[in-house]
Amino acid sequence: MALIQIKPALDGGGLVCRIGGMSAAEPTYAAIVLAAGKSERFGADKLAAHFRGQPLIAHAVAAACAAPVKRVIVVSRRPLVLPDDARIRGVTVESDALSQSLRAGLAEAGDCDAAFIFLGDMPLVPHGIAAILADALGDAIAAWPEHEGRPGHPLLLAQRGFELADALSGDEGLGRILRGRGDVAHLPINDPGVVLDADTPETLAALAASPPRDSM
Repeated sequence: MALIQIKPALDGGGLVCRIGGMSAAEPTYAAIVLAAGKSERFGADKLAAHFRGQPLIAHAVAAACAAPVKRVIVVSRRPLVLPDDARIRGVTVESDALSQSLRAGLAEAGDCDAAFIFLGDMPLVPHGIAAILADALGDAIAAWPEHEGRPGHPLLLAQRGFELADALSGDEGLGRILRGRGDVAHLPINDPGVVLDADTPETLAALAASPPRDSM
């Protein structure tokens, strides 16, 4: 199977991680892109499918790079061709279980104060959302964007919450553990891109046909 090539430009912009001059006193963030699923419902290599001229995974990596992070960690079951940037790290795992991918990503992000968790099949995540989540985190264990009451991604998880992933198994994410906690910041977001994923070729085509949005 051919490797996925992520080109350096997406929709006229550069696929370059933006870290702008963080001081030692400022919190440090990592972004984790989970991309190790089997794509069973899609019927093919979903992350290699083209979306608006680029492989689907490229859009998730671009959103992660737009976050205020010092590191972007892409977790997959096979090596991906990623942009030539020392801040982007590819991590391979043998399992396609979401819980395993999450733990592998958090292990790489272990020295950061918090980590944004992106999903590789969500191409419409607004690039400004990560900075809003960072501002909202405060003393909370996590900051969670919601669209019409539905929790979405990226989730921002404080370092003290990294150990929560140890209790997960199979394709379980952090949703069950975080729901009902009083120390989670919930942010209502107008943009549905925080909840839209591409499970099938039909949903991918529908997302590609959706008009761009300029507000969250």
